This record gives sequence, C-alpha cells and structure tokens, in this order.
Amino acid sequence: MARRLPPLYALRAFEAAARHLSFTRAAEELAITQSAVSRHVRTLEEHFACRLFERAGRHLRLTESARLLLPGLRDGFDALERACASLRSEEGALRLKAPSTLTVRWLLARLSRFRMHNPDIEVQLTSAWMDVDGVDFQHEPYDCAVLLSDGSFPEDWESALLFEEWLIPVCAPEAAADGPWDLPRLQAADQLHPTPDRRDWRRWLKAMKLDRQVPLRSGQTFDMLELGIVAAARGYGVSIGDLLMVAEDVADRRLGLPWPSAVFSGSGYYLVWPKARRGQERFRRLRDFLQAEVAAMRLPQVEFVRS
Repeated sequence: MARRLPPLYALRAFEAAARHLSFTRAAEELAITQSAVSRHVRTLEEHFACRLFERAGRHLRLTESARLLLPGLRDGFDALERACASLRSEEGALRLKAPSTLTVRWLLARLSRFRMHNPDIEVQLTSAWMDVDGVDFQHEPYDCAVLLSDGSFPEDWESALLFEEWLIPVCAPEAAADGPWDLPRLQAADQLHPTPDRRDWRRWLKAMKLDRQVPLRSGQTFDMLELGIVAAARGYGVSIGDLLMVAEDVADRRLGLPWPSAVFSGSGYYLVWPKARRGQERFRRLRDFLQAEVAAMRLPQVEFVRS
C-alpha cells in the first residue's frame, strides 16, 4: 500500500520553521529563500487542510495542529539521520562515548597509540559524566562506548570486557611512604567519597570485613572518581580508586596505597557496539588493541579480595 505522505521538502521546511519560529532563519539553515519556505509550508497546510502558523505581531506562533505534528516529525527526521549515518559510518570516524575518569586516567593515552598503529581509523572520543553508565545507540550519536557494567547488555549489542573494576584506598604518596597503615590510622583517616552515595567505601569496607570497625564517615563527597583521586593525591584524605586506573600514578609515586587490598566491585569496563552497525572490523580492531593494552599493564602488588 502506498504511503499517503506530504512531500519531504515541505515537512523539512515546516520542521525548521517551527524550531526557529522564523521563516528567515529556516531559509538560512536550509539554504533556500524565505519565499520558498513559505511556499513549502503552504503546501503542507493544503495537504492537511489546516493552518500551521499564526502571526503574533512580528512573531510566529504554532497552531495546535502544528504542535501535534512537530514531535513525531522531529523523531522521524532523527530516525532518518541515524539510518543514513549507519551507512556512512563504515568510511567515517568511530564515535566513542566513555566515562570521564576512565578517559583522563587511561583511555586518552591508549587511543593516541591506537591512532598511530591504525591511521586508517579515526576515533572521535566524547568524555561524558554518567551517574550510571549507559548509552542509547538509537538516540545518541555514538558508534560504540566504554561502560562500567555487570556485563548485562541488550542482545543486539556486541560486548568485550576490557578489565574488571577493583576498588582500593588511595592517598598522598608521602602518607603511605612508611608502608601500609594499621587499623587505628585507617579508622582516624578523613574519608573522601567519589560518589555522593558513598557506595565504593561501603563496598570495600564490607568486603574487607571492616565495616563494623571503621566508621563510614560523611567526609567530602564528589560526583566523579577522578575528583576523589586528585583530592587524595593532594593530601586531603583517603579516597577509593580503581586499581588499574591508579596503577601508573602508584608506580610513579604520585599516589600511595595505605591499605593494599583491592576488592572486586562486581563490575567491569566493557567496550560495546551494535551488532547491526556496518564496519564491524573496525570495532574488533579497537577491542583487540585495548585488551592488549590492559594485558601489558603492570599492576601494584596487592591482595585481591572477591566479596
């Protein structure tokens, strides 16, 4: 059955004019004349037999019919753009989304090396703060992402574990220069919390069976792991970090480990991408490179505890 749709050019002109509430600005965006925008909108009004715009002095105002049409039309153009992008992506850049702390502490350096070894693949990285890591490949402009997760992903995604998250206390290097702390010193320490809900300290203390001996203090709270680590490095207290992401700072004596026991959080960092996206070989090359980078890292000598 043939679809009874108005002309696409008329729909596009209406959407731009409705977004800007201006025929002039819509014409500039679409690289056509203002009179052409007006004609296209009139074509649409004739198709639907209703008015789409009203004049309020020198300004445009949407009619009720236009307000009903606009949301679905925007979703439709977004879907068209995603469909076209999926075909262009085989030749274009890989658009990667990743958490902020992972980006700063580990991913940027690895992507720089990846580009040197794979000059035919451009990776465009977007560092995003995420309270709970996630990506919506249907509505966000990304081809792949690195997410902290328990590994439960939609069936139409590919996923590859890069490394597990191991939580460990971190402090200024001079604070741990004499070796690991004893219990009284840990009890008295100022706790820095990389998340407002203090979940990382709570998880570490419980796994270490110290939750009844070491009080969970309110302390300073941050909204990202990186801020807690930086504050600890500057001597403001003890924070919780990810073992792999602090490994280089520990080796270079920019951070200390006051209690060298790492606790598995139950999550890991995964590279994910849609199975249906074209150019799958590029994703696999990025996956293999990042996994090799993890395997080559030297971690501090610590006790590993699985709760």
